Amino acid sequence: MHWFSSRVLLFLAFCQLRALCRLPLRLSPAKDGVDYDKVIKKFGSSPIDKAMLERIERLTKKPVHHFLRRGLFFSHRDLDLILDYYEKGKPFYLYTGRGPSSDALHLGHLIPFMFTKYLQDAFNVPLVIQLTDDEKFFWKDLTLEQAYKLAYENAKDIIACGFDINKTFIFTDLDYMGYLYPNVCRVQKAFTFNQVRAAFGFSTAADSNLHSGKVSYPAIQAAPAFSNSFPHIFGKRTDVPCLIPCAIDQDPYFRLTRDVAPRLGYLKPALIHSKFFPALQGPQTKMSASDQNSAIFVTDTPKQIREKIFKYAFSGGRETVAEHREKGGNCEIDVSFQYLRFFLEDDDKLEQVRRDYSSGKMLTGEIKQLLVDVLTPMILDFQRARAAVTDEQVKAFMAVRTIRC
Repeated sequence: MHWFSSRVLLFLAFCQLRALCRLPLRLSPAKDGVDYDKVIKKFGSSPIDKAMLERIERLTKKPVHHFLRRGLFFSHRDLDLILDYYEKGKPFYLYTGRGPSSDALHLGHLIPFMFTKYLQDAFNVPLVIQLTDDEKFFWKDLTLEQAYKLAYENAKDIIACGFDINKTFIFTDLDYMGYLYPNVCRVQKAFTFNQVRAAFGFSTAADSNLHSGKVSYPAIQAAPAFSNSFPHIFGKRTDVPCLIPCAIDQDPYFRLTRDVAPRLGYLKPALIHSKFFPALQGPQTKMSASDQNSAIFVTDTPKQIREKIFKYAFSGGRETVAEHREKGGNCEIDVSFQYLRFFLEDDDKLEQVRRDYSSGKMLTGEIKQLLVDVLTPMILDFQRARAAVTDEQVKAFMAVRTIRC
């Protein structure tokens, strides 16, 4: 369906999690929205434990990303097998993507690309990035031309994240479909309508209103998980596995892919799952590219960043300063603290903020100002990198060419 950080259909994703996991949506102010331990248990995925983090550090000879240290990427399928491949000197590749529905990314979109860059740097492996312009045409009120144009604009944002052009291939579905189509056909024949309906959350009552593009699309997202979809990189090889970093709401879609892979004679893709990144207004709301006040965008000015955080960031603080000093704030629901977990890299400083805010020593205005101070230079740096991306660079990243494994 939509790629993993778009959040434009986050409510649907939560509904899928509730249906598939048989767990209630815990959206009270005292909860963060999803019981991730229960998600792991019901989905049958595996937690990323300390031993796995130590193994990653040992194999890559690099510190693990703070997203991993802090449990923000918390679950996996077959990551241990990918590490086995790497330890034996066998190739694997990374696969991620973006559904182009807006001119610019917001922070929720940026997170998976930041993590994917770490994986590419740490393991020194090829990366394919799918821009699903066709999917957005199917699901959004966009023309094909508009979706195609947005894909190219989003490609510039992705390139600005700093990916290695010598190991990165970015493609739009409209451009690359001729190469994907053989595997798309194989997967379409393997998927049943009931499987697709269950993964997407289609209701029986609404089935009659579905156009065929929505029903057939999952195969297009599945095809890049198989190495022979990229003959210019892997030739006809079907024995090169891929690792897909994605938010947990994408797991049902790639479970379909994993189910049919053995029937097609292909390897199952491995997955590494992230937790949800909250909207500014908290876990009860969704982050949407169509709501400028639900998120911090990479195009926001310093003034806009500050105004959004101070006006809209859901607070875990108390009603009065006196009460806050006495009882302290709730970091579990405070959006500013949750954002700092993603973007404040200093573990010691983050822990100090947690202690100070929880004890009441730090006030809501102070934690919001700290978030402003962390995000503003990061976004300004990104904007400078984005401004330097040329059309020629985009064409170079999208060129069908040989990439070293």
